[in-house]
This record gives sequence, structure tokens and C-alpha cells, in this order.
Amino acid sequence: MSAATVSPELVVALRRLRLGRIADTLPDRLALAESQGMSTEDLLTLLLTDEIARRDGAAVDNRVSAAKLDPEMRLERFDKSAKISFEKKLFAELCSLRFLNDHRHVVILGAVGVGKTFIANALGHLACRHRYDVRFIRADQMLSLLRKSRLDNSHDAEMVALCSVDLLIVDDFALEPMSREESKDIYQLFVERTGRASTIITSNRDTAEWIRMFDDVLLAQSAIDRFMNAAFDLVIEGESYRPRLKPKLEADPTPEAPADKRARRPRRTRD
Repeated sequence: MSAATVSPELVVALRRLRLGRIADTLPDRLALAESQGMSTEDLLTLLLTDEIARRDGAAVDNRVSAAKLDPEMRLERFDKSAKISFEKKLFAELCSLRFLNDHRHVVILGAVGVGKTFIANALGHLACRHRYDVRFIRADQMLSLLRKSRLDNSHDAEMVALCSVDLLIVDDFALEPMSREESKDIYQLFVERTGRASTIITSNRDTAEWIRMFDDVLLAQSAIDRFMNAAFDLVIEGESYRPRLKPKLEADPTPEAPADKRARRPRRTRD
């Protein structure tokens, strides 16, 4: 089945209507329509469905890029052979994204290397596919951003951006003690987002340990109590997957001797 020819005038018209990508597949679609005896209406529906799918895919890619999600950490790439365990029923509930509609939070806890960041990213990808605005950021980067924003009077704008995004994913929370200003920022973030938007937090520390990471105990208790009473807890247990990524020698580690690049002249012999 050969592709049909499309007139230059039609291509120009499609591009002026910002439907230029239809022109890329139009010859094949016309040939398919002719071979299957499609009606004009069916052909038009097929072309527009192609364009809708393309735009939806592009929109998802744009949201993923803006969110700073790892493109490889998607649910379909999850390593099922990983020796970890977690509550499967809860994980299925989180994948339904109902927690986003209900403005609930998620806390993902576990030791180093068990896949907390991967699962947080995977949930972020799902949210992007369902047209939610997502932002992924490490806790230390977020606190540094807010600290620097005080120097150029952009702190309020940064807080509004962090508080208003549909899904905020904060990775590696509570690794180090926070200053008074950082503690206030986290308090404001927890209070402003609770009941209004959803947050996913990953942490190596149990939530009971978070309090001592704050500069002010009372501030910490108030913030954490609000946040945790609106959060699902996904605890991951098991072995770290990272040792499996450690580089190893090949079966035969003996390197071959490098070839001498200098051309060897034939030895002269005396008559």
C-alpha cells in the first residue's frame, strides 16, 4: 500500500491552522482510508483523533519536564524483582490518584536505596498524565531556594508557587537539622497545603524523628500534626537495590596488550 500524495496547498493550509503535524501522517492515512473504503467522516475522525493523541502526549511531556521528574522512574519501569515489601493495597490506592482529588498527602518512608524516590516519581508521572501540575524537588534544594529568595525579595512568590502546585514532591526530607527560618518555611508549607493540595514526602527518618529536625519544637509539633493527620503512610522495607548497580568486571578481566601503533620497518639484510 503506497502513500497518497498531498498537495502543497493543503499542507500550507494545515500549517496555518496549526495542524501541521497532521500533514506528516496524512499520506499514510489517506492510503489506509482508500484501501479500507473509509467514509470522509471516518477519515476525518481518525485524523483528528491522531492529533488529539499527539497533543495530549506533548502536554504530558511538557508537564513532566516542568515538574523535573526523572523520565526513567515510571511505573512501567518498576523492577518487580527488587527485594522490597510494602502494602500493595495502599500502593494501588495511591496509583488511583484519589488522594489528589481529596487533597491528601503521602509520606514514603524507608531505608536508603529501597526505591522511595522511584515510587514518588512514578506517582508524579501518573499525575502528569491526568493533567495535574506537579513539581519535584529535593528538600535541601527547596530550602536553599527559599533562603536565597529572601535576598531578592522573591520569597513570597516562591512560597506561593510551592503552595499552589497540585502535587508537590519533596525528596529526602529531614536529613539535616533546619534553621529557624527553614523551620518557619516548612511550617507555612505544611499548613498552607494541608486541605488545599497534595504533597508527597520521602524520608529516611521516621516521622517521630522529624520534630527534632526543626528549630522550634512547638512549631514542629503543630506542622507535623496537621500534615500527618492528612497523610497516607507508605513504608517500604527490604534491601537496597543500589549494590546491583555497582560496576563489575567482565568474566575475563585480563586486558589485551595494546597494539604497537608504530610501523615496524623490515630489517635490512646484508648481501
